[in-house]
Amino acid sequence: MEEPGRRIVREEMLAEGTALPWVDPIAFARRAIALALADRKAARRLRGWVFFDRGLIDASLTLQHWTGKPALERSRRSHRYHRRVFLAPPWPEIYVTDGERRHGLDAAIAEYQRLIAAYPSLGYEVTVLPKVGVTERADLILRTLAGG
Repeated sequence: MEEPGRRIVREEMLAEGTALPWVDPIAFARRAIALALADRKAARRLRGWVFFDRGLIDASLTLQHWTGKPALERSRRSHRYHRRVFLAPPWPEIYVTDGERRHGLDAAIAEYQRLIAAYPSLGYEVTVLPKVGVTERADLILRTLAGG
């Protein structure tokens, strides 16, 4: 499933909306939560492995970051993903911004630190992906999942 944030940014920019992370991060996070929930529902119809590029936990942690209040604690427990979560650390050598991702590397690192701390506290097993090519990372993910 494509990252909710990028889809929201595209929609908001086309509609000249304000639920953008650099304009109204709280509205953006709330939309990301709604979209992540819809993605989970849509994924039930799919067969085989379904990979979510970000999702409910990322979105609710973003909302918590901006409001200072716990977001969707019950929902994060009742809408569990697979116990194994794969996180790609910020990689300065390939990190780029674009029209949909305007935050810099420092913000990406801070967000990664929040995620790497939060996922285990929610009962997930985190595998940090190595800084290697896409094929090698994909192979690692599939080997890891095949093993349990």
